[in-house]
Amino acid sequence: METFLLGMDALEFLRRQGFSVLESKIAISEETAASIAKDIGFPVTLKISSKTVIHKTELQGVRAFLINEKEVRSAFNELVHIFNITGRVKELDGIIIQEIGKGLEFIVGVYEDRQFGHVIMFGQGGIYVEALRDITFRPLPIDKKDAKEMIEELSISKILSSPRQKKINPDMIVDFLLQISQLIENNKTIEEMDLNPVFVSDKIKICDARLKISSG
Repeated sequence: METFLLGMDALEFLRRQGFSVLESKIAISEETAASIAKDIGFPVTLKISSKTVIHKTELQGVRAFLINEKEVRSAFNELVHIFNITGRVKELDGIIIQEIGKGLEFIVGVYEDRQFGHVIMFGQGGIYVEALRDITFRPLPIDKKDAKEMIEELSISKILSSPRQKKINPDMIVDFLLQISQLIENNKTIEEMDLNPVFVSDKIKICDARLKISSG
């Protein structure tokens, strides 16, 4: 039997494992959404939270860079309306209010390969990941040498190593990849994991996550 962790459930799982995630809270009313947004600080992003929706953008379930309470209230009602008009309102857990990510966007994925076992994928992330295909793979577990080589194999590594950029320390990304490797070593029941985007600047913060976990 398999279980999917999506949205807040996935982010909370990763936070408990020691990863940094974008500040995110769930609201079930317009008033609560506006209050949470003010606490987090504008601008914010609103996203649908549902155990039946894996790809939120395909359902037009994301509203980004909302700069004031009026926009948050309007976006909240728009997102709820999507589920009302499709007769799926019972599938909606609520609306996630999330801080805006800053920095370069990366993707980190883990899946099980019949030949190699667990494999890690790392590359440029965001909505253009399929078009760019700037990604690299390694069988898990990885060591520091593997992590450094994965970074160096990407086209975007030229930006990371540029003396003009001051915020991103490549060693921080190495540590993050090793942390992912250790997570899988400690949790063999994780069959798949998709983190996209992961924002990297002076810190690394996970924005969206999806995990597929077997019952063992």
